[in-house]
Amino acid sequence: MFLRRIATLAILALCAPAAWTADVAVEPPPVDGTQIFARIQENDGPVSRLRGDVEVRTGSIVVTADEVDYNDDTGEMEARGNVHYRNLNGKEDLYADKVAYNTQTELGTFYVTHGTVTSASQGGPRVLSTDNPFYLDAPIVHKTADNYVVVDGLVTNCDPEHPWWTMKSPKTKIAPGEYATIRNGVFRLKGAPLFYLPVFKKSLERLPRRSGFLTPNVGTSSRYGFVMGESYYWAINRSYDATLTGTLYTSRGFATQAAIRGRPTQNSYFDANFFGVKDRGLLLDNGDRRKQGGKSFSMRGVAKLPGGFRGVADIKYLSSLEFRQAFTQTYQEAVFSQVRSIGFVTKNFSSFSVNASLLRDENFQSTERDDTVVIRKLPNLEFNATDHQLLGGKAPVYFSLDSAFDLVSRSQPAFQTRRYVQRGDFFPRVTSNFDWKGWNVTPTFGGRITGYGQQRVGDQIVGTNLYRAAAEVSVDIAPPALQRIFNGPSWLGDKVKHVIEPRMRYRYTTGVDDFDAVVRIDDRDLLNNTNEVDFSLTQRLYSKRTSTGETREIASLEIWQRRYLDPTLGGAIAPGHRNVLRSSIDLTPFAFFDQNRNYSPIMMSLRTRPTYKAGLEWRTDYDPLREKIVNSSVAFDYQVTSLIRAGIGHNAVRAPTTLSPASNQISMLVGFGDFNRRGWNVALSNLYDYRQRIFIYSASQISYNTDCCGFGVEFRRYAIGQTLNSNQFRVSLSIANIGSFGTLRPQERFF
Repeated sequence: MFLRRIATLAILALCAPAAWTADVAVEPPPVDGTQIFARIQENDGPVSRLRGDVEVRTGSIVVTADEVDYNDDTGEMEARGNVHYRNLNGKEDLYADKVAYNTQTELGTFYVTHGTVTSASQGGPRVLSTDNPFYLDAPIVHKTADNYVVVDGLVTNCDPEHPWWTMKSPKTKIAPGEYATIRNGVFRLKGAPLFYLPVFKKSLERLPRRSGFLTPNVGTSSRYGFVMGESYYWAINRSYDATLTGTLYTSRGFATQAAIRGRPTQNSYFDANFFGVKDRGLLLDNGDRRKQGGKSFSMRGVAKLPGGFRGVADIKYLSSLEFRQAFTQTYQEAVFSQVRSIGFVTKNFSSFSVNASLLRDENFQSTERDDTVVIRKLPNLEFNATDHQLLGGKAPVYFSLDSAFDLVSRSQPAFQTRRYVQRGDFFPRVTSNFDWKGWNVTPTFGGRITGYGQQRVGDQIVGTNLYRAAAEVSVDIAPPALQRIFNGPSWLGDKVKHVIEPRMRYRYTTGVDDFDAVVRIDDRDLLNNTNEVDFSLTQRLYSKRTSTGETREIASLEIWQRRYLDPTLGGAIAPGHRNVLRSSIDLTPFAFFDQNRNYSPIMMSLRTRPTYKAGLEWRTDYDPLREKIVNSSVAFDYQVTSLIRAGIGHNAVRAPTTLSPASNQISMLVGFGDFNRRGWNVALSNLYDYRQRIFIYSASQISYNTDCCGFGVEFRRYAIGQTLNSNQFRVSLSIANIGSFGTLRPQERFF
């Protein structure tokens, strides 16, 4: 090939001798995969001296310069003057005063260099993202076949003319599209040094998954003092990974956190989290310290087992409610006082199901130690059958069954059962269904047999067995629905349908003559004698656009009430106390039985979403016996634009304190922006208690995002009892495609 190239050059010299000095582009054929373009070219043996708009191409690499000396034999090349080095795959785009490069070994050195190395956008719900590449500026850059070594260089992904942040280090190694490692780096914000990093490694992949230390968490807190934390991500293998975190609270102590995830098989997965604090204690006014440390653990896993079985485990542990309230970062978690662990195996076949489970349910009554109610089922075995048709015809007959056997226990400060108390429950039912002149009628007949290994006698638990046999008859009646179609307003749809659906149900239960003797474990134990009738009326509005055929429900209003033909419910009511019974819990989540009564409150539920931007939900209970609304919950949300949203809600409980603690709270959320939006983003969330006349929870967040980083500030107030009563200021600095620093964690932001 070399002789062919020499022959070609000789022919050109004979035919046009002026071509060697004229300003004409020369395009020799490729040599060893290298193409050369230049205005002027002189040859000295294997060395070609190229001058004027020189371009050298080898593979995906293109180098342009004012002048280039190139050796055909060795592949050595030296480019000078306005050197531009780029990768056609889009990974590197560098400018330099001089470049020494070997096209065969792909080794080279760049002098006085600046340019970009592309990094895939790694944004998500917790990482600020940008499409900007990483910009580098250095006096010397060494290139190997796979990576670049930047000497005494500066790196940023901001606008290089006015960078918000820079990272400068004596040595930076960059593997385009894979990773960048910075050693002894100094991070500067607007030129001011902020912190020093001995080693910092950042993945440049689109979906990175490499072991290494994560972005450190540094900041201050009015509750914990100076906060300094570091995490290590361990990519164990393609199916497992773990994150280990240590955090120092200078005012409180040391916290450890561990999270592990795995997918052992194609049809199984699990994740587990541990959090613990070794607390020196909260400093009190008298100089003493109140220790509030503890531990929490959660694990969830799902697996498809042999034989068509499916296994699920959802395990939670909390050492104390005081620990949760002292170290939680969210209001929702601080007020949640139930910890439930359950593991079960289930299989469905035909209309039957088999379930086996282990359950532990702990309810914290207060922040005091051991003030809990613990319920256990170790184990629970169930065999159930949904409606299984026995007879056909105009009045078909269906059979269904609920049955269970448990070893249960309940412990609380007032009393405690045995460690294992036998309980068996067998509840077969026969159901039919038929239509009569548009009326749909569903009668059900059932008998329930339950046995207990212990029972209550007053406030004592005795070892005497208890057997209960109850019969139940119910009839559901659905009269014909009334409906009418109207021409709708354009903002709703072309057509609007109004539907009225009345419904009635009668239920009679007898045989529960020992209600107070049953130890309460779950809703199976709340069965009571009753003779009751339900009435409900539901109105719905549907809209339809004839052009698209789209139909949706825009509003529904349901009103229902229950009448008790036996106001004593077979003697199950204890006057002056809070009574929780089956005749109330399947009607409303609020207790209302503190005396005998002939009727329940009148319940109403309104849901409307006239447009996709606005929605309203209102749930209220009006008690005619007390002549007032006893419970009310209303929430309204409005999405003004894709960036502006607002919501307001009000919750009130005005029942007697023997039934429920009084409450009167209003909540509000206003937000402008989103996590990745450039510019200002603001959100405000409040929960105000009218009775206490305080904000029991308030959080205000404001952030500003540039094209490469973001700044966030939050003020948060808690006023939840004596454990969590503090004001907090938290800040964060987010670096696009890298991570965030500070005490305001990304998952706690409103946007």
